[in-house]
Amino acid sequence: MEKERPLPSPCVSICALDEQDICTGCQRSIDEILRWSRLNNDERREVLARCHERAKAAGLLL
Repeated sequence: MEKERPLPSPCVSICALDEQDICTGCQRSIDEILRWSRLNNDERREVLARCHERAKAAGLLL
């Protein structure tokens, strides 16, 4: 069975933290950013889902 390739980072090179320490570019928390390289794909999908919800809550997505 072929091993799944690691999911790429959602970084969009707009690296600035808001008042809640969430990146305004990718919507990850500082902890999620620091841990990304050590996460497996299931954990990365969980982070990406949280990022999506944060972006929706912030009005960045329809």
